[in-house]
Amino acid sequence: MSRAPVRDAALVAVGGALGSLGRWGVAHVLPAGSLWHWPTFAVNALGAFLLGLLLEFLTRPGVESTRAHTVRLLVGTGLLGGFTTYSAFAEEMWQLVDGGDSAGAFGYAVVTLGAGLLAAAFGVLAGSALRDRPAAGRGDPAPALQRSSDAAGRATQDGGAP
Repeated sequence: MSRAPVRDAALVAVGGALGSLGRWGVAHVLPAGSLWHWPTFAVNALGAFLLGLLLEFLTRPGVESTRAHTVRLLVGTGLLGGFTTYSAFAEEMWQLVDGGDSAGAFGYAVVTLGAGLLAAAFGVLAGSALRDRPAAGRGDPAPALQRSSDAAGRATQDGGAP
């Protein structure tokens, strides 16, 4: 548990309020179709990508620093938690089922969940690439290069191509 639960709760609340406002803004910009709910689809896919990117970038290196903890709660749990909306997704699916379009609801569910999974995977890949690249003008790129050469060496030892 965190050392400062009140501070953590405030970070999540502020981020959540901002994320909810962002979702509200998207809902007013994108058209909401009767069959396809573009605003919900867009915020869930974008949110999955950004959450994958953020968590891979922040948490994979190991022990979470105070700064990473703050960013994870404010942006990940708060902002992106408020931005994405699986409750609206469930309601929209129910409306399709209730309106007699079970096949449309099934298709909407499959495409939305598949897009979210792919978006999160691409976010993880992007976060890994950002984390592993050397900072411009700061430090030595040798650690990133060493990780690459170590991975190539392991692949060669395992019989794979480097």
